[in-house]
Amino acid sequence: MESHCTRTVQPRYLSLIRILGTLGSLRQWGPHCKEGRIVKQTMGRAGVGIVLTTILLMGAGCGGTGKTYYLSLQQKQTPAQFMEPEPVRIVIEPFEDRRLERSRLGLRTHVWGGVTYFNVTGEQTGDAIAQALADRLKTRGWKDRPWTVRVASSGAVANLNDTDIIISGQVLDFSANAKSRPFSTVVTTSSKLVIVAKNIGDKSSTTRSVEGAQRETVVWFNEDDVQKLLAETLKDDIDRYLAETMIEHKALRPAR
Repeated sequence: MESHCTRTVQPRYLSLIRILGTLGSLRQWGPHCKEGRIVKQTMGRAGVGIVLTTILLMGAGCGGTGKTYYLSLQQKQTPAQFMEPEPVRIVIEPFEDRRLERSRLGLRTHVWGGVTYFNVTGEQTGDAIAQALADRLKTRGWKDRPWTVRVASSGAVANLNDTDIIISGQVLDFSANAKSRPFSTVVTTSSKLVIVAKNIGDKSSTTRSVEGAQRETVVWFNEDDVQKLLAETLKDDIDRYLAETMIEHKALRPAR
């Protein structure tokens, strides 16, 4: 549902105003009429209808203007019990964005027409995903331990002399959408990532594909609902990747 918006009264709302005027007349006439009980019941039903209509107009009364909301993928990480980082040097390269639509994550359609768009903060989805993975590994990675990780700049070549593992990837799907309807908004997210780890020591590599999707229905919509659900979707992807892989002898392998 819409939030924080105003709308001038349109002709289609004049019937609501006329009902309010009618209620005023009923209040004066009702107590002196032998059918007063019926009048009071009618007033009660009309009052409920007005309340519901008002909520609808407040929550979904304005259409989308084409504005773009920027979403952060960063989550507060819960650090593991203090341990020295594992003596493995990991470099994460920005993921290659191979989505068909790279200019945004998705959009929200409004009850009264129009849309608003969603995109990641910084507008570089591959960079944001790489940074989110690095933040997770620095605090609680494999074996619930912190790891020595840095993110390479876009286009930079990793120095193989101080690197044990290079992680890169492809973004095949990473989207967030919302569809508003009277009294609720349905938020959906989906992702599909291909993550490649190259082991410098023995020149081997491990490739894993992870994907996920989530859906949530909210009554009072806020853009934070989309941001939270998208960040949770990415967290689930990372959790799955860590569960399916392991590090052994300074090399990343599939988990046995």
